[in-house]
Amino acid sequence: MILDALNRYSVVLASKSPRRQELLKGMGVCFVCMTKETPESYPEMPFDQVPEYLSLQKSLAFSDAELPENYLLITADTVVIAENEILGKPRDREDAIRMLQLLSDRTHHVVTGVTVRSRAKTETFSVTSQVTFARLDLEEMDYYVDSYRPYDKAGAYGIQEWIGYVGISGLEGSFYNVMGLPTRRLYQTLKGF
Repeated sequence: MILDALNRYSVVLASKSPRRQELLKGMGVCFVCMTKETPESYPEMPFDQVPEYLSLQKSLAFSDAELPENYLLITADTVVIAENEILGKPRDREDAIRMLQLLSDRTHHVVTGVTVRSRAKTETFSVTSQVTFARLDLEEMDYYVDSYRPYDKAGAYGIQEWIGYVGISGLEGSFYNVMGLPTRRLYQTLKGF
């Protein structure tokens, strides 16, 4: 297999996200999950640099002693940038509806930052995708939030869920990046390790 070079590592995905786990598995990477709570705060910086910063902080939360001898750690963070605001995970139903109203009938950016780290090397990168939503009415937003409960998703939506099927009218860039892991860029990075 092309990623056989990874066999010398114990690959660790530091993410609770079932979508990231699904995507990494779909890439043919064998891994274990290990997570550590890290604050998702950041200093003042351009919004598109926040995901790289946060993915690196998530990686650095693990000391060398906490990970297997020949580890390869993968951490990631995704943000939605709309109307000069970073939309993280919604606090509650009202916040989720507010976010979907901001996204309705507009184009926004989804940026995922990824850090891949071994004892010898650390590489951090980000990928940006542009997503355009058609106009959503309140009934559609209510249905989505109540049926899919997108409280664990940046921007209060999952592109792979109902709202993606019926609400997204355009996409420029990686679909999988919007799901939470820029698989093509990650694949290229892993080949270099």
